[in-house]
Amino acid sequence: MLVPDPKVLRTLLTRYAETRFAHAQNPTPEAQRALDDVTYTLCVTTSTSGIEAALAAADAILAETCCTHAADAASTSNPARDPAGEPVGDPVRDMSQAHLAA
Repeated sequence: MLVPDPKVLRTLLTRYAETRFAHAQNPTPEAQRALDDVTYTLCVTTSTSGIEAALAAADAILAETCCTHAADAASTSNPARDPAGEPVGDPVRDMSQAHLAA
């Protein structure tokens, strides 16, 4: 399954919320068409058949993407530590640095 870009999902979710609010404030045929359009786009983007499922899928994708990025950032910004709390070196990087120094 293709996973949509999180930026695209955020944009669509924002557009959906704005369009839904605009339609609630002024339920014109144009507002209904705009809401139908963004609803359809969200469903296609998330491979779902209804807006409730599309919103849930978008939330799940964004949560997974956010958690993945947070875990990646944590692993690069917080080096591994031994039981005494001392940083544990990266053997490959340490070997590369020793080789360059030689």
